[in-house]
Amino acid sequence: MRLLDRYVIRNFVQVYVYCIAGFISIWLIFDVSDNISTFIDEHISLWLVVRYYATQIPQVLIILLPVSLLLSLLFALGRMSRSNEIVSMLTAGVSLPRVLLPLIGAGLLTVGASMALNYSLAPHAELARKSFLSEAQARPARNIQGQIFRNRTDLRTWFIQNFRLGDTTFNNVQVLQQDANDNIVMSYVAGRANYRSQTKTWDLENVRLAYYDAAGNITKEEFRPALTIEHWSETPFRLGSANVQAEFLSFPELREYLHFNSDFPATLLAPFRTHLQYRLALPWTCLVVVCIAAPLGIGYSRRGVLSSVAAAVILVFSMNFLVHLFLALGEGDRVPGWIAAWTPNILFAGIGLYLLYLRASNREPPSFNLFAMRRMFTR
Repeated sequence: MRLLDRYVIRNFVQVYVYCIAGFISIWLIFDVSDNISTFIDEHISLWLVVRYYATQIPQVLIILLPVSLLLSLLFALGRMSRSNEIVSMLTAGVSLPRVLLPLIGAGLLTVGASMALNYSLAPHAELARKSFLSEAQARPARNIQGQIFRNRTDLRTWFIQNFRLGDTTFNNVQVLQQDANDNIVMSYVAGRANYRSQTKTWDLENVRLAYYDAAGNITKEEFRPALTIEHWSETPFRLGSANVQAEFLSFPELREYLHFNSDFPATLLAPFRTHLQYRLALPWTCLVVVCIAAPLGIGYSRRGVLSSVAAAVILVFSMNFLVHLFLALGEGDRVPGWIAAWTPNILFAGIGLYLLYLRASNREPPSFNLFAMRRMFTR
């Protein structure tokens, strides 16, 4: 790494760490203030509180990383511009893209960190929060009554009287095995069904087996105290999938849901398809922020610095607005999921690259000089 790269990175990383630490501290102060009474009233141990906040930090970081990246880039590049360090680098023959290369690398590292957090930890944070609060307040886990699940791939239909969401035990279960013509071939009626994740098998208790002919008549019955099924593809997650929300599922869970429920109507699958693409698109927002903040954070003169910083903040928050707008359109099946997830990134990445081109060619973005615009309209 060249001396120039180390210098630019040092100026940026110091501010970046301060921004992340400051934002997390502010969030912790407000969250602890909201929940301190619950912690005290329910006699929650310090270790459990630490575990609770450890599950929440990934979700908070997903939100804070782009904002911290924006502010640290604007501050570090603005300080280097005010001291004419950027001009000195350019005068020495270093191109602007080469000056910004280590910052682009830092943006890519942030993309990788955000992608790792958004893969599983961040989507599960809200469920972890609800589970913690329910446990702290001695509430029973959510019970699902009267669940029906149709496995169209293996031609099985499940009728479940009740179970707890997230549990592996299901009470009073009836499973109908059908043929390609939807005729019932065999039925399983069990007082309890338990799934063993290690062996991927189902243990049925107090089982009544019934065999049917083509006319639907019972030809044979068997009663067994216990029965182990090894070939069923259903899992507790699949059986409870009708009660889950797309925004709380991890990337593997979204893929599993779409794979096993591909024959669902498009309107029901739209939120899951959109959030699957959103899991991939959201981390790249950090790189888009670099493309926007880097050219606007650099100023060759003291004039227009404030307007450039304001323009960068406005652009990033406009991008955030469009992200949520397109996300809602995708969830409502108004646009395809990949368009809903990637359009804001592509649009604002184009704007950022255009601004970088203007800055590299020593041209100011004319529409961002807010004070000049004010003078023009007051004439």
